[in-house]
Amino acid sequence: MPPPRSTRSTRSSDQRSLLLRGLLALLVLLGAGTMLLTTEPRLGLDLQGGTQITLEAEEAPGGTLDDETMDQTLEVLRRRVDSLGVAEPNLIRSGSNRIVVEMPGVQDPEEALETIGRTAQLTIHPVVGLAPPEESTPPEGDSDQEQTGELVLPDESGQRLQLAPAAMTGEAINRATARLDGQQGLGWHVSLDFHDGRGWADITGQAACAPNGDPARRVAIVLDNEIISAPQVTPDVRCNVGITGGTTQITGDFTEEESNQLALLISDGALPVQVEVVEQRTVGPTLGQDAIDASVMASIIGVALTGLFLLVVYRMAGLIATIALAGYTAIAYGLMLAIGATFTLPGLAGFVLAIGMAMDANVLIYERSREEYAAGAGTKSPVRRMQNAVTGGFRGALTAIADSNITTLLAAALLFALAAGPVRGFGVTLSVGVAVSMFSAFVLSRVLQQLTFRGVVARKPAISGIASIGRVRQWFERRSPDFYRRHRRWLVGSLVVLLVVGLGLAVRGLNLGVEYTGGRYLEYSSSEEVDLGDVRSELAAAGFPDAQVSSTDDNGISVRTVPLDESEVGRIADAVSTAAGGEVEQLRSDLIGPSMGNELRNQAILAFLLAVLVQVIYLSFRFDWRLAVAVMAGLAADILFLLGFFAWTGRLVDGVFIASMLTVIGYSVNDSVVVFDRVRELRASHPKDPFFRVAGLAILQTMPRTINTGIGVFAVLGALLFLGGGSLVDFALAVIVGSFVGNVTTITVASPFAVLLDTRWPGAARPKKKKRRDENSTGAVV
Repeated sequence: MPPPRSTRSTRSSDQRSLLLRGLLALLVLLGAGTMLLTTEPRLGLDLQGGTQITLEAEEAPGGTLDDETMDQTLEVLRRRVDSLGVAEPNLIRSGSNRIVVEMPGVQDPEEALETIGRTAQLTIHPVVGLAPPEESTPPEGDSDQEQTGELVLPDESGQRLQLAPAAMTGEAINRATARLDGQQGLGWHVSLDFHDGRGWADITGQAACAPNGDPARRVAIVLDNEIISAPQVTPDVRCNVGITGGTTQITGDFTEEESNQLALLISDGALPVQVEVVEQRTVGPTLGQDAIDASVMASIIGVALTGLFLLVVYRMAGLIATIALAGYTAIAYGLMLAIGATFTLPGLAGFVLAIGMAMDANVLIYERSREEYAAGAGTKSPVRRMQNAVTGGFRGALTAIADSNITTLLAAALLFALAAGPVRGFGVTLSVGVAVSMFSAFVLSRVLQQLTFRGVVARKPAISGIASIGRVRQWFERRSPDFYRRHRRWLVGSLVVLLVVGLGLAVRGLNLGVEYTGGRYLEYSSSEEVDLGDVRSELAAAGFPDAQVSSTDDNGISVRTVPLDESEVGRIADAVSTAAGGEVEQLRSDLIGPSMGNELRNQAILAFLLAVLVQVIYLSFRFDWRLAVAVMAGLAADILFLLGFFAWTGRLVDGVFIASMLTVIGYSVNDSVVVFDRVRELRASHPKDPFFRVAGLAILQTMPRTINTGIGVFAVLGALLFLGGGSLVDFALAVIVGSFVGNVTTITVASPFAVLLDTRWPGAARPKKKKRRDENSTGAVV
């Protein structure tokens, strides 16, 4: 007897869905493979080495600082950086008055700053005569010179000249070229070509009217308020006729390098505004390569350990999850290449972390599939029972996965919108990772399961890994769900622990990085272990007694000081080399201005506040306000614990720490969302049970997922913790501690707090009554 038409229709629909998902997965994998084979990754400066400088424009008195001015400034800076020969420089506007200049491979930023940071305001002035000695000049500029717009500047020999107002500016110059002339004795000089020679002829013609030897026969060429050349008009130039032809030379005792730099500044034009360095970061190539190697190795080991764990726990399903994770890694990496994202140190950490997050979706699905398989014991066909279990697992896990991933995306979006520098790369990577993990779980993994879980696997379900609920789940199901009957004890105990840990904030305080305090952070590497006492002594002798010295990984030394210029940085390097007994390699140099530090600190606080606000709003919409407030209570406990832990241990709180904190927010909320999603489901199926029992039962039923996911995440982050160095270690440690505490506070804070709220305002997670219409009425709601 043929199967009913409805059954044939359902099977046909399932086959079409499988075919479409399979084609989509194949196309995405092919696209990712193409990107992997044809596209080179774009590395941030913290990975390939180089210098990043953030310049802040200052509005001149009477001037305007608008978009047009900033665009002009950006273009001038771009020409200057290009002329330095920097490979693939990157210049972008940041905010309304800042420009970020990234120069790969530049390890000594002093020369670059000398070129790109100068305003290069070139002006040409008639010389009025000699100025009186400096000591006889009227005080505070109350002289006819200032009132008439005249200027007094020393020439190349130190002689003070009184200059008339500028008759020409650098805009009149068409081209400036460095030349060597050995025949006429000019040596290295700069040849100027004017757009229109009439202005130059007028100036030199006026000067030619003065007798030979008279200072008024000179013309002063001024760059950034400094006379760089003040030549005298030669005797053959006629009065009021001047030098025709539109060319002249700037002569002086120039070297080849000096003449080339002067020609460069003049040709590129003047910056329309003054600029100030508010942030400067220099990373050595060694440190960047070590970070890449550590992240790649951590990814390989993390995926291998995670795959092995999944195989042991879920058998065939675990093998499919491992294959899906490998596909996830390729797709996520290929998508990052496709969108042209820049890989940064926090970005690599986020990429490694997202591997663990992708596993969470598979674990949720498999635990649901186990429940569905157990519920389908009465199904006669083993193939149909297996297929129903697979379909039901994906359907049952959908809301929990969607809600948890959306909350993580909210944190990542805020990080991208509010953070600055490489930390934004973490936000991009995390966002891509979350999106691809959804695709990997609901498309790639589902196709593989539907193709595999039939035939032999369906008839011998033990090898599938989803035919039993597992020993861990059985053990938890034997526990009583009434442990929240005395929920206040849970809250009091948690409060005591939090007070002890949080006391570190008052006793020791946070060890804030220069991102939030302003200052200079330097990191060096030595071939031998260096005594920190010797380093402090040498720094004190060099004039830096207040410098903070600490050790880093692999004989590394870090030095934190107030903001210093490049010459002072050189003195610190000499002092560290002396203490080390040989040359040391500079791995990193960060300069953060006080205003920039305050701004970054405010951005971090704003990111946290907004993250909490938007997540409360979202969870209130998805659940109800009691559960949303309970989630935030657990989140507050996580943040307080992590801050207290870093305060007691004295670890550095820097920009990467902020990335880890927002990751912990995502993890903590993710875990609470999974539990409360089950609470909502159980509340509907057990409407007469007290809420404390529903909450306890939800904890017991989701504990296998929490344990399995936690082991996978710790495998990835543990590899990063032991293989990484510097910021990678701090990141991994913060997320390991934060995610573990996040799982604990879901049990000890969020859930009992939800019970507390329900006792005061009953109705937590209770299904909303749907309005229905009486069929015999005319539309009145009954």
